[in-house]
Amino acid sequence: MPVTKSAQQLVDTARERIVSLTPQEVATQRDLPGVLLVDLRDVRERKREGFVPGSLHVPRGMLEFWVDPGSPYHKPELARAESLILYCNKGWRSALAAATLNDMGLEDVADMAGGFERWRNEIGDVSHD
Repeated sequence: MPVTKSAQQLVDTARERIVSLTPQEVATQRDLPGVLLVDLRDVRERKREGFVPGSLHVPRGMLEFWVDPGSPYHKPELARAESLILYCNKGWRSALAAATLNDMGLEDVADMAGGFERWRNEIGDVSHD
């Protein structure tokens, strides 16, 4: 079956309707009250490359279920946050995820442009388990 819309096109469409923050903007906002930084990467990526200090690991495949209070998988720390900033490795998964959370009714959601790769290069503040 042919692909009629590429992954890049989906990301580009999502980016047209979400808020994207630079790593510098994330660095200034991440410690504000009510802000929760969410790492969507696979557990192996997080273990291998490290993570932004203070971020909550939410595997991308579980995000919608963990954020939904009606789901048996709900994580209360996501409901307590007033603002979510999502990141992945390059910013593609986080763009799609931010658009999905907007579709679910969450309004104060952003993604970090360029993802963890850009964070590591520009900010360099990385933790390891």
